[in-house]
Amino acid sequence: MDTETVLRNKGMRILIKHLGNVEAERFIMLINREPFDYTEWQQDLFTDMSVKELSSLAMREYNKD
Repeated sequence: MDTETVLRNKGMRILIKHLGNVEAERFIMLINREPFDYTEWQQDLFTDMSVKELSSLAMREYNKD
């Protein structure tokens, strides 16, 4: 498998695990339907978290693998 296929499969598994089948599909449809600027979206993603909270979250995610 090429890396794009692996990434796509892993992304779908994560979406389904956290959102369920229907909501994961709905999320994909929303992303495809509307213009989406990842950089702009990311700037607001963690604005309600402190640096310490964000660091703790990142370490938890890093240690999962």
